[in-house]
Amino acid sequence: MDDLLSMIERRAEPYGSPRSVDLKRIDAALNMRRYYHMSLQPDLFGGVDVVREWGRIGCRGQSLIERHPDEHSALDAMRAREAVKRKRGYRSRAWI
Repeated sequence: MDDLLSMIERRAEPYGSPRSVDLKRIDAALNMRRYYHMSLQPDLFGGVDVVREWGRIGCRGQSLIERHPDEHSALDAMRAREAVKRKRGYRSRAWI
């Protein structure tokens, strides 16, 4: 058990970043309640996918899978998309 815990603690993620992002945009004046979720998932060929899901809160949304050759490029793509969404008014779930 201790070996498992030490392996989990030693497993450092690139840039110290989480492997998923959950964002919401809620504006009552515009009747807007939207979510945006991204996560990094390994694929069967050694690459890493950025899985994106978005839509209206409470409804079935859409999804898209972006394929990347390595975790570094996938994380860069996820961070870039997160920056765009934050500029458009999306915020972390913890702040809403």
